[in-house]
Order: sequence, then C-alpha cells, then structure tokens
Amino acid sequence: MQGLEFIDSHTWSLSSFIPAAHPFFTFNIYTLLNTWFAMGILTTLLILARLMVFKTPSLLRHAIIMVVRFLLDIYNQAFTTYSTTHFTFITTVFLFIFFCNSISLIPWTEEPTTDLNTALSLGLVCFLYAQAVAIKYHGIKEYIQGYFQPFFVFFPLNVVSKLASIISISFRLFGNIFGGAIIAKLYTSAISGIILLELFGIVSTVNFIIALFFGLFEGFLQAFVFTMLTTTTIALAVQGENH
Repeated sequence: MQGLEFIDSHTWSLSSFIPAAHPFFTFNIYTLLNTWFAMGILTTLLILARLMVFKTPSLLRHAIIMVVRFLLDIYNQAFTTYSTTHFTFITTVFLFIFFCNSISLIPWTEEPTTDLNTALSLGLVCFLYAQAVAIKYHGIKEYIQGYFQPFFVFFPLNVVSKLASIISISFRLFGNIFGGAIIAKLYTSAISGIILLELFGIVSTVNFIIALFFGLFEGFLQAFVFTMLTTTTIALAVQGENH
C-alpha cells in the first residue's frame, strides 16, 4: 500500500473533469514538469543560438555550426535530396530526446524518458509521421497495397511488423535511460551518509564521471540511435522499401 500511495502522490487525474475514470487520463506530475522544463531550456538555447549565428565569428558560433553540420550528416546519410520539413522534424526529435535524457544533470530533476509513456509517445509520433510521409509520396492506394506484399496472406504480418517498430524503438530508449537512472541512483544511495565515500567520490571525480556518462554520453547515444532509426524509417517511406 505504501508503494501505491507513493505512486498516487505523484500523479494527477482528469477524473474530476471526465466522468469515466481510466488510467489513460492519469498523468505523472514529475514527468510533465520535467518535460516542460526540458522544453523551456531547449527553446531558450535555440533562441540564443539563433542570435549567435548572426554575430561576429566566435567559438560559440563555431560550436553551433558544428552541431548543425552533425545533424545534416545524419540526414544526408539516409536521404538523397534535401527537405526542410524532414530535416526540421529529425532535428527536433534529436534535440528534444537529448535534452530529456540529460536533464538529470540539473539537481532535483529526472529524465522524462524514464517514463514509458514518454518513450511510447515519441515512438508513436515518429511512426505516424513516417506513415503520413509514405501516403504523401506514394498515395493512399499504393500505401495500402504495401500491406499485402508479397501476397495477400501476409497482411497480418505486415501490420504486426509496422506496429512492432513502435514498441521496439520506444522500449530501446526507455530501457537504456531507465537502466542508467537506476544505476546512478543505486550508486548515490550506496555512498550517501558515508562521509569517507562521499569525499572519495568527489576527490577522485568518480561522481563527476558517472554523472557525465549517464547524463551526457548515454543521453547523447540513445538520442542518436533513436534519431537514426527514425531517419531510416522516414527515408524508406519516401523512397520506398525496394529502392
């Protein structure tokens, strides 16, 4: 019961506005706050980066250009032609996931991607975008026919294969970020209250290394993997799987 009470204390339900009470209408308050906090930081940094690009050459301006070139390299590896719409979507996905994965570096915050609902939402949005692109480029008739290839009896397998991609990409992101967060919390709990271990962690920079590894490195790696898989899916939708 204590565990349930702990969970309930961090959730917010729309049952007072919606007559039918259902878990679907229950939200994790911490996940919402951390997500909006990450979006606020990202938006602020993007505005500052936009202003810095038009200023005189500097180290910060060079770093911004390098980030843009990195994102362009990701895009160019999958697409033969440039599309501002696709590039903007892919860039948004990468930056949003990276900031959500790395926000734990700020005290009293947690990664929104440790919530399975966040990971599934990201996977679903990318899936729907790829399907919309496929319909736009090939038409609804050819899109539907693709589910019956190579034979009619493969329709259920093709549907399951499409839907399984959502689970695959979402659980990969959730599992890695959630696992890293658990390891970091176990380490913090193991040394907390023990002065010698806390001093050793600070002096030896072990605390700093663990924070950087699970905050920046793993956050960047998982954002990169998620973005590459999304980019490949969109590219296949544009060019066709037989291209």
